[in-house]
Amino acid sequence: MSRSIQALAYARPSALTTEGGTGLLGLETSGGLTPVGREAHPQFFAGFLSSPQAAARGLLAVADVAAARYYQRTLRASLDPVVTAGGDRLRFESFSGCCGVYARLDVLPEGLDGADTGHGTTNVDVNNPLREALSRLSGDEPLHLRVGPDELAVTTLDGPVVEKKVPLPDRWLRGFAESQVITAAFDLRAELSAAEAVRFLRSLPRTTTTAGSGSGGRAPLWVVPAGRTLRPTTRPVPGAVCLPGPERLAALQRVLRHATALRVYGPAGHDGAATAAAWEVAMPGMRLTLTLSPEPSRGFSGEGAVLEALAGDEAAADADLVSVLLSWEPRIDIADLAAQSGLSPQRVRAALTRLGTAGRVGYDAADAAYFHRELPYDAHRAEARNPRLTAARTLLADGAVHLHAPAATAGSGTATVRSGERHYQVREAAGGVLSCTCQWWADYRGRRGPCKHALAVRMARRDRTTTAGPTTTAPSHTTTAADSTAAAAASGDTR
Repeated sequence: MSRSIQALAYARPSALTTEGGTGLLGLETSGGLTPVGREAHPQFFAGFLSSPQAAARGLLAVADVAAARYYQRTLRASLDPVVTAGGDRLRFESFSGCCGVYARLDVLPEGLDGADTGHGTTNVDVNNPLREALSRLSGDEPLHLRVGPDELAVTTLDGPVVEKKVPLPDRWLRGFAESQVITAAFDLRAELSAAEAVRFLRSLPRTTTTAGSGSGGRAPLWVVPAGRTLRPTTRPVPGAVCLPGPERLAALQRVLRHATALRVYGPAGHDGAATAAAWEVAMPGMRLTLTLSPEPSRGFSGEGAVLEALAGDEAAADADLVSVLLSWEPRIDIADLAAQSGLSPQRVRAALTRLGTAGRVGYDAADAAYFHRELPYDAHRAEARNPRLTAARTLLADGAVHLHAPAATAGSGTATVRSGERHYQVREAAGGVLSCTCQWWADYRGRRGPCKHALAVRMARRDRTTTAGPTTTAPSHTTTAADSTAAAAASGDTR
């Protein structure tokens, strides 16, 4: 698995202290981007938390996910949470080491009381002594929050005194991007009161998923709205929301005593296959959201939701244009961006998807809107090393794609792709979906994005539209879906 080492430098450790009877939660920042450029230790906020105990437990929940692996638990992973200041709120984000759980704590304007909130994104230090201090915090005595060094520290810093070096896998970066794109298609599927939320979450099984066992030897769990609560079921009936690996919601237990509601977001429909879903606990002035991948053993990195956006040059150009118009908005207005850029709303959405793959925007299902942030990592590496995208570009460069003349019926064009010693037929169905005779398509039917052959065909068609020239030579023979079973390794996605 490809990875790099991420160096996080802090002026000092984050800490929870008491000064004059008032608690002070000092969260130290590492290098990150702000409106004035990159800063070594940006300052984002200095004020009070409206609900300090809830905020402390929400931050612990985000840190829990950052330090967790819900699959292959013997492999430890931990990366400090990311914080984004959006001018009126703070968002703390993390991603599990297994790439299957995305966590975000949104501290909303009503949850903050103090100076203006800044703009930018960076990592914050969450160390073990701080975790222990936050766990002991009780009551709702005033708690001062400082995100970034105070003015005195800024003027006396000689250099970083705390440095962490942690592995940063490409797969982790891809998962961060995929989860944002997938949640953009979610709708509110259910809402429970605080009492029902507590009852339901505490009733869930907490069986540990073991390495190599997929979903712990169980079929995916589903939940169905039933009156004021949710009813678990093992059948994917209409209206059901998937809950694979319910033990992955354990971090929500941190904040249940402060819950005012539980909201569940998911895709509008499903074909019986497991899907991702987002679980949000609302609290006074803030909300904590966990987004789960379709299976505990299946991280977001292989879902392929971003591949179509990465395949075309138009989306790349549009993304460059849209990116200069972003200004750390907590809610991105697509209509406003369309008016400023001169692009259609559809092209703006595609551009935002592209920017999401580079960590430059996230998606908030509660607001049903994107938000601007700049992940403090080399997120462009995730695009460059995406296995299926890289393989598709190689096929195109090798002249392995042959586009047949379009048939009389719209949407029924075909293509042939040579991959290794085999050849595959790619056909366009209604709605523009490309099917393939490879094993990847046979296994997933588009549920995890296009295979590398379909992606190469999509890129070839866009090239032909641009150049109006011939593509490649035709291969000598094709295979059927049945013939391609033995070629799964050649046609699938290496995550």
